[in-house]
Amino acid sequence: MKHSGIGIVVSILLGMGNAAAHEEKQDNSWWWSDQWWNEGIISTPQNYAVTSESISYQSGDTEVPAMVFRPKQKGKFPAVVFQHGRRGLDELVQRHAKRLAARGFVVLAPAIYKAHFIGTHPMEHDYELEKDVNKAVDVLLARQDISSSKACLYSHTRGGYYTLKVATTFKRQNKDIACYVSYYPHLQDPNAPEPAQVYGYAPEIDDLTIPVLVFIGEDDQYQRMRVTQTSIKVLQDKGRDARLIIYPGVGRGFDFRPEQVRTFADDLASRDAIQRAATFMRKHLADIKKGGTNK
Repeated sequence: MKHSGIGIVVSILLGMGNAAAHEEKQDNSWWWSDQWWNEGIISTPQNYAVTSESISYQSGDTEVPAMVFRPKQKGKFPAVVFQHGRRGLDELVQRHAKRLAARGFVVLAPAIYKAHFIGTHPMEHDYELEKDVNKAVDVLLARQDISSSKACLYSHTRGGYYTLKVATTFKRQNKDIACYVSYYPHLQDPNAPEPAQVYGYAPEIDDLTIPVLVFIGEDDQYQRMRVTQTSIKVLQDKGRDARLIIYPGVGRGFDFRPEQVRTFADDLASRDAIQRAATFMRKHLADIKKGGTNK
């Protein structure tokens, strides 16, 4: 009887193993590399020396200061709007924009708080500032040194909400905007009540149709993590091209945290994220040629 019982258990386990073997494989196509796995080859990222300039543009009655980062190399490059969050466009955040340009993009970074004499880390959200970010798209796409007739939106923290509104409320997605990238974005109206900040998400998420790529650390704030995961799940359930990358052992600000508090995990995450973002944006801007017919 004992042997019979053991036989039954073994049969069950073997059956479970056979069932598992026939389960559909997970989709690893977005990160899998046969060259790396089979041949040990690691792709070398594109690197460009970067030049920067300070500019300003008019948004209604407001003059908005901004910075443009681009490769020093002559030629045209794809267009990206880089929108800062509550920190403003300080030195640490400017370095992120520069790192992005070093991947081979023309990056326009508006300093919208400075334009309105708003200090860093504002609590309330000023809806008028969304117009300044929207205008930045026009300014960028009018440049003669860009290769694409559309731009991608790239942001972090509250900048994710500004760019979300540009894509949806201002109806720039698909027409002028090809994709959306953000680091731990605030995907809820910052003026919404506390329960909405924790359990809800911005209604504009339902209207977002362009490809989306979001990065966040697993140790980020609970409410930010929950809203971000919910938002991406909503998009995926609608069949949209949306992906969330979660980095283990990483908290907020991993893309700009300074040397005295920076960790190895922060550095790994930021390097990985910016390369993934560059690949993602090049893919969605590659066939959108400025001054020609889009493929």
